[in-house]
Amino acid sequence: MSQKRLSRLELKIMEALWRLGSASVREIQENLPERGRPAHNTVQTVLTRLEAKSAVRRVKKISNAHIYEAAVTRGATQRLLVDELLAFFGGRAAPLVSHLIESGQLTLQDVEEARKSLKKESK
Repeated sequence: MSQKRLSRLELKIMEALWRLGSASVREIQENLPERGRPAHNTVQTVLTRLEAKSAVRRVKKISNAHIYEAAVTRGATQRLLVDELLAFFGGRAAPLVSHLIESGQLTLQDVEEARKSLKKESK
């Protein structure tokens, strides 16, 4: 399946679903941060869009409430976002890594983990 790009609100709703496993619209809405929390109808609309993108699926219906679960993994979504970000930098990681270093967001632990991954890949 070719995953489609997700908006910020779609990603927030996906985060809630990844945390919860499966949930109703109300449960998802209540798991979003109180500040700026979207209305119930907005969450329902976004879930419909996510369903059309094959990112979520309805797993059952309890009374009149549909229960949703993620149809894509967090890892697959992260890989897609990283690929899109790298494409923005012309496919080169160096400018991105430079920015992370300059902004103080890249730690020595991050560098060590990357070094270990590179060693595994080269074997």
